[in-house]
Amino acid sequence: MPDRTVFVHKFTRKEFREACERGDIKAVIIPTGSNEQHLEHLCMEHDIKSSTLVAEQAALNLYPNVVVAVPMAIGISEHHMVHKGSLSAKPGGWLAVLFDAVENFARHGIFNIYICNGHGGNVDPINGVQNQWKRFFAVTEPRVNLCFNSYWDLIPKAVSDSVLKTKHLPGHAQEFETAFAMYAFPENVRHDALTEEEAVHATREAGEVLVNEAIKQVTEYTRGMIEGRIKAEIDGL
Repeated sequence: MPDRTVFVHKFTRKEFREACERGDIKAVIIPTGSNEQHLEHLCMEHDIKSSTLVAEQAALNLYPNVVVAVPMAIGISEHHMVHKGSLSAKPGGWLAVLFDAVENFARHGIFNIYICNGHGGNVDPINGVQNQWKRFFAVTEPRVNLCFNSYWDLIPKAVSDSVLKTKHLPGHAQEFETAFAMYAFPENVRHDALTEEEAVHATREAGEVLVNEAIKQVTEYTRGMIEGRIKAEIDGL
């Protein structure tokens, strides 16, 4: 097995089985995002590429205790379908696949499960069902610790405000996402098409701060799940 592999799909079944048997794997991160229009200047893969990058680097920071699931690259993006090239899943089907992935890892004995999101359109659908999912696991597998947030939720406002001129986070293909891309995957930024009023303020330097802070915070959040300091809460109980 290649050194420091964290993506589940890069393991063979023997390698993954033996990692589980050794007790190495304490948590899994499931990246969610989208492939959709990001104005004229960013590539459509931005949301899933960003959440996957943050998840991968956090898992590497916690190696070998954290693995990363196959990213859910298509998200809930009906509001962008007027722009050609955008892809959107229906909420019911998308949530069913996500739930199945969560349940699969629980069946494999991995109980700290963190959905790390990178697309705003996924937030309300997940928030609408996650309490029911937690109630389900409270009965069927109480050891499941299922947590969800968007990676930018963990970036302290003081940090983002210190580098974002507009103070807006995340915004759609605006200063935050554009700065993130300038640092993390500059090949995805079309500078000659950068005309949006907020996005033009983006800098690579700001992106470096934001990317590194996102990785740091997701690392600590996942560590907190493993150590039992961060636990899923069920509303109404």
